Amino acid sequence: MTELWGLTQAGLWRQLDWMLLVVGAWLLIGLAGVAALRRFTLVSHVLFPAGGVLGLALFGLALPAVFGGPQTVVLPVGLPTLPFHLRLDSLAAFFLMVIGAVGAGVSVFAAGYFRKAEGTPPGLLCLEYHVFLAAMTLVVLADDAYAFMVMWETMALSSYFLVTANHRVPEVRRAGYLYLTMAHIGAVAILLCFGVLQANTGDYTFANMRAQHLSAFWASIAFLLALLGFGAKAGLLPLHVWLPEAHPAAPSPVSALMSAVMLKTAIYGLLRVSFDLLHSQVWWWGVLLLAIGLATALFGVVFAAVQVDMKRLLAYSSIENIGLILASVGLALVFTAYDMRALAALALTAALYHVASHAFFKSLLFLSTGCVLHATAQRSLGKLGCLIRYMPWVAWVTLLGVLTSAGLPPFGGFVSEWLLLQSFLFTPGLPHSLLNMLVPLAAALVALVAALAGYTMVKFFGVIFLGQPREDKLAQAHDAGLWERIGMLWLVVGCVGLGLAPVQFIQSIDPVTQQLVAAGLGRTVATGGWLLAPISVERASYGPVIFLLGVAASFGLAWLMVRLLYHGRLRRAPAWDCGYPWQNARMQDTAEGFGQPIRQIFEPFFVMRRELPTPFDARPRYRVVVEDHFWRWIYLPLVGLADRIARLVGLLQQGRISVYLLYSFATLITVLMVVRR
Repeated sequence: MTELWGLTQAGLWRQLDWMLLVVGAWLLIGLAGVAALRRFTLVSHVLFPAGGVLGLALFGLALPAVFGGPQTVVLPVGLPTLPFHLRLDSLAAFFLMVIGAVGAGVSVFAAGYFRKAEGTPPGLLCLEYHVFLAAMTLVVLADDAYAFMVMWETMALSSYFLVTANHRVPEVRRAGYLYLTMAHIGAVAILLCFGVLQANTGDYTFANMRAQHLSAFWASIAFLLALLGFGAKAGLLPLHVWLPEAHPAAPSPVSALMSAVMLKTAIYGLLRVSFDLLHSQVWWWGVLLLAIGLATALFGVVFAAVQVDMKRLLAYSSIENIGLILASVGLALVFTAYDMRALAALALTAALYHVASHAFFKSLLFLSTGCVLHATAQRSLGKLGCLIRYMPWVAWVTLLGVLTSAGLPPFGGFVSEWLLLQSFLFTPGLPHSLLNMLVPLAAALVALVAALAGYTMVKFFGVIFLGQPREDKLAQAHDAGLWERIGMLWLVVGCVGLGLAPVQFIQSIDPVTQQLVAAGLGRTVATGGWLLAPISVERASYGPVIFLLGVAASFGLAWLMVRLLYHGRLRRAPAWDCGYPWQNARMQDTAEGFGQPIRQIFEPFFVMRRELPTPFDARPRYRVVVEDHFWRWIYLPLVGLADRIARLVGLLQQGRISVYLLYSFATLITVLMVVRR
């Protein structure tokens, strides 16, 4: 604080100092929420919007910091010999931009989302929410292992309390316990990773870790520990099991923040360790990360395609997108190991672009499910339909998020996936014949994942908003409120802006790739004007403005032809319905039916339980329950082993004082024997 006060007096405030003020203001908002524990109007209509304004301020501070040099500060808190070290550089600034931009939209949406008498009191929810935002910000700013781990655990605990906001429901409590368990498994691995990186020097600052030159063996150990620790938080296969349980349990704004932002802190941590704290990269690190990332992406999208719960569908979709991001990072590691810096910058740009794009469209989709949930009290896709008639505003906004998630132009999701595929096209230059043979297979998997993602988004939007209502009470559904609309519109601006200005965005993240791999695409894309050409215009280019002009011209030509040929006549008629005009809601395709082809093709991925009707059922129904193999292969055996160990330990508790005295006597004799030796 002395340093901050000196900077204030001298008028030399930097972005890092202002960011600390934003963090402090978030904490003050949380404490104000506790003071106004049950004053719902104050919490929802004053404190949450104020948090959104601070998120916007963080975004505004981080944007110029991407282009600036590193800024450091040492805070007088922490251990006596290890105070908190904070550092703002280009990599940290990029992720702070994502946290601030998405946090602003979600906070404003939350002002209209939370209701009275829903689980946790609103003031306590306000505290947990803003501590969560502050902890994520400080995780990215931390410049020593102690500060990082304290903020990492604060982030995990605050998000746990947010997940279990409706803690009276047993399923919610179970989901929270599972999430907390996986978070702590990952935290232990990260702590061990930092122990390896400090190389037995006793100095746990990141500056000291950068100064160490580990052997290939110990560098590989550090990388594998980082992959385990950050992979548990990101939802990498097979550490993904908490994600589809926690997201449906959490309130929708919390799900949006966790999926869109918290998962990205794990990406940040992996990038920080792999490219910044470790001096050399080994080619098989990238191959391993590429393989796990693609397996995670395929697994996530296949499971998303067969889900019947809209929030579980989006949770598995997040697993898919995290897999694609990590596949991009793996490819960047391979290129860096062979000193192909320009191609490493291309793959890393694709990863960072998808980080930002996924943050916007996934938070938008989770907020859309929140609107649907409040309007219908339904999360099951099988009980929704035709909501575009009753919730037109939410439907059209959701459509933009769906198009972005499906990777269609001219939105941000298309640009990031296109850049990733461009990275694969240049891999034949690798000086490794086996990799040159395997990479086309990886590119085909990326294309398959992209196609299945589009299939899943068609199911998501079509079943919820199109067709006929599957329940009579859907006619009472209401559209989003003002606060909710403002928050969602801000996220729509992000989805559209990332699609229409890819050249400008790539130039803004060029300092990040320069910092990590000593190369960037900024100068290359600048020569293409509005055409995005990652290598050269002759090799491949994409022009979003040209694409939009082509679409507009097509629609204009169609409108003109209709006006000329039909002279403005308008005729309304029922849908053809394949020649059968008396269809009802039970005849249209269901969420289960839509996912059936995927279940058939990818049947080895699933554990399927079929519940068949009996002759005595009043309303016969056929139901298929899809489960995860990893529960049976890994987690249930571990639970059984832990239970058996607990039973054995429980035998020590006899409840008789004589037995406990015998334990004490045996322990004393053992200690004396050991001491004598």
